[in-house]
Parts: sequence; C-alpha cells; structure tokens
Amino acid sequence: MTQQHHWIRYVQVKKALCVLIQHNLVLYQVHKRGVVEYEAQCNRVLRMLRYPRYIYTTKALYGDTGELIVEELLLNGKMTMSAVVKKVADRLTETVEDGKTMDYAEVSNTFVQLADTRFVQRCPMVHIPENSDTGPSPPAPSLVINEKDMYLVPKLSLIGKGKRRRSSDEDAAGEPKAKRPKRPMDSKEPIPDDGIYWQANLDRFHQHFRDQAIVSAVANRMDQTSSEIMRAMLRMSEVTTSSDAPFTQPLSSNEIFRSLPVGYNISKQVLDQYLTLLADDPLEFVGKSGDSGGGMYIINFCKALASLAIATLESVIQERFGSRCARIFRLVLQKKHLEQKQVEDFAMIPAKEAKDMLYKMLSENFISLQEIPKTPDHAPSRTFYLYTVNVLSAVRMLLHRCYKSVSNLIERRQFETKENKRLLEKSQRVEAIIASVQATGAEEAQLQEIEEMITAPERQQLETLKRNVNKLDASEIQVDETIFLLESYIESTTKRQ
Repeated sequence: MTQQHHWIRYVQVKKALCVLIQHNLVLYQVHKRGVVEYEAQCNRVLRMLRYPRYIYTTKALYGDTGELIVEELLLNGKMTMSAVVKKVADRLTETVEDGKTMDYAEVSNTFVQLADTRFVQRCPMVHIPENSDTGPSPPAPSLVINEKDMYLVPKLSLIGKGKRRRSSDEDAAGEPKAKRPKRPMDSKEPIPDDGIYWQANLDRFHQHFRDQAIVSAVANRMDQTSSEIMRAMLRMSEVTTSSDAPFTQPLSSNEIFRSLPVGYNISKQVLDQYLTLLADDPLEFVGKSGDSGGGMYIINFCKALASLAIATLESVIQERFGSRCARIFRLVLQKKHLEQKQVEDFAMIPAKEAKDMLYKMLSENFISLQEIPKTPDHAPSRTFYLYTVNVLSAVRMLLHRCYKSVSNLIERRQFETKENKRLLEKSQRVEAIIASVQATGAEEAQLQEIEEMITAPERQQLETLKRNVNKLDASEIQVDETIFLLESYIESTTKRQ
C-alpha cells in the first residue's frame, strides 16, 4: 500500500474518532507512556435505541420547542446554546404560518428551563494548566468541569428571529440579500458562548422514566389518588435526592400535603390514611422512617425496581408458558426454596404437570435447581433438590433476550426496506416532482397525472410497507421500555452488593 493510501486511511480514522467522541460514543485517556488510548462506550451506543423516547418525553414536558432542542443535541452530540437556539428558531419558523416567526428569546427561555430541570447539561471543558507555556503540550487535552457549573446557563442576549429557507434571493419583505441588515446572530463577531458546549443529560431522562414507572405501578395496584401522592413525593425528592440513591430523603406528611397539586381536594386526614396504606403495602414502595412532622416517609427505589422487574418476569412466563407456570414461579419466589413434592402440594397441580412446568422454566433459566447433599458422596437418593428463583440471574437472561429481539426487529426493518428499495426511490422521485410542480403553480389535472405514475398495486405495496415498518418501530420502543426496567433493577442491585 502506498504512503498516500496510508495517509488517506489515517485521515479517515481520525475523522471517525472525532465524530464518535463528539457523540460520547468513545472516550479517550492518556496512558502513562504518553500514548492516547480510546475506549468504546457500548452502553452509550445502546442508548441510541432510546432517542425517540427522550425526544417524545421532552415534547410532553416542554412542547415543540423543548422537543427540537433535545433532538438537535442528540443529532449533533454537543452544541453551543447559541447554535441550538438559532437552529431551533429556524426550524420552528418553517412550521408556522407565513408572516410569523419564532423569537430567539422564546427558544432561549425553554433552553433555560431544560437546564434548570437538568435535562441538558454542560460538557466538560479543556483544562489549561497554569505552566502550559513552559512545558510541551500534552498528547491529548484533559477535560474538566465543576459540578456546580454543569447546569449554569451563560447570560446571552440573543436578539433575532428564525428564518425560512427560500430558493430566491429575497426574503419575506421582498428585499434582496444585499440590502438586508445583518442580524446579531448572523454577524461574524465572536460567538458570546464560544467553547461552552451542551449535551442531553440521559441520566436525568432515566430518572424521569423510573419515576413514571413507579407512579404507573402504584396507580395500577391502588388508585389514582395514591399515584398522585407518589408523584408529589418524587417531585419533592428530585432536588434533595441523587438519581442513583437507593431511597429518598425522609419527607414529612405536612410537606407532602403542601406539595400536592393545586385543586387536588383531599384533606390532611385522608392523605395520612393513604400514606399509611402505601407504607403497609407488601411491595414496600414507601417506608415510614419516623413520626415527626405528622410522620416521615421515604420511597424505596430498590424495592420498587425489584417489584417492577419481578412483575416483568411473571408477565413473560405467563405469556410463554401459561398462568399455571406463573403461579408456580410466584410460589417458588415467595417460599425461597421448595422441593418438587412441595411445589405440587402448595400449587395444587398434578405431579406430572407440575414436573413438566418446572422443567420448562428450569431449561429456560427462569428458575434454578440447588442441590443440598446429606452425605459427601452426593448420592441422588441422599440429596435434597430444591427449586429456587435467582431474580438477578433471571433478569440478566431476559435482558439478553430483549437485546436479541431488538436486533431481530432492526434486521427485519432493514430487510423490508431493502426488498422495496426501488419502489421507495420511485415514490420519493414522484413526491419531489409534485413538490416542484406545486411551487410553480400547476393545475390539479397535472398533479393528478403525476400521482398516477405510481400504480394502484404499487400504492398498496407502499401502504403495507409503511404499516409493517411502523409496527416494527413501535415494537422496538416497547422492548426498550422492558430493557430500561431490567437494567435499572440490575444497576440498583449490583450497587448494593
């Protein structure tokens, strides 16, 4: 291979590493010998499955403006606040009616809200040592950031409005480009927040997903009022409790009562009754930690995530093996260790059926078999065989299968697209022609003639493809919801060990 080819490959690898670092998919560190080492962040790569959910969550909380801010940050990895505001304002201006524009200030306010609630955060900045002028420059820059500065928004006076893309050289007022006054964001002056980059805070989104899952579980188990009380407690704890804490800081009944949504008409006495019910529930989502302030309560995240993970296991077993298998699984989980005869008696299932069901779940690693010999020779006749459930092992097995399912869904979507590649390209060409003709003011008959370039069978095939791809996309998001619950349980359990 020639020296030129080596140089081209070097440049390509360098660009690829820059893109991966930009999107937080690769980390680097300087080795003791001065060599820069790169490490792929596999967990961060897998989070790309969750991008649609991050974007949808922001839309639900902060509307279209918040949605586009997070979308831009996810698409670009890291961006300055001024660049995000300009891009989002332009995109929103494209969608509103002619004559209306989106102010930079309005987008900037939403960005500040996202930073205040920690859904976006600053990226680490290059650390310049004090004696940098005297010594040689390091092989790679070191990035640092103070925790107190991670959500500090720079004070910017972003004045201007979003612009529409136009094919002509004139703007909405009909003025040529040469006569237009320069806008503050369009000028060549130094960017006021140059070097201060922002990224989406995925951990904060995960905290929101976890809280939503807990609230939904309480609503399904009890009622809507219980879930609203739980939601109020979780909102209060967002400020006082870190996202990876095993349980929240104690909250008094009086504080919870004051934090309930305005207009939620329940008395203090009814609130205390609900809190007592939540604390006495066998799932132990809520625990009582004292009697001061009308009673002190905490939310136990470890117990909540364990309950959600076990419920997921039970649901999968019921779907695959039936309700009787699910009953046996719950029984073994409750009793910790059971012999086969005890399973038959407790579950009130005939011996042959119970044996088949136990072996099915054993072969699929949902339950495990523990041998306890009475003598050193491990003779079968003098050995207890106890069935038990290792929840952590079963959850890891199910997580592996979930990722396999996602892989199958992605491959199927790629296959569907590849099989209909020529038809999709034809459809895109026809749509481009229609858009071009509409811009020139074509008649309805001419548009109809262009649309007929795609025959009825082809149109039916396109509808079928669209329906199938939508189903695959929806399935992928649903599987990822299960992945999130299982991973959250594994993370909380391994931290305690």
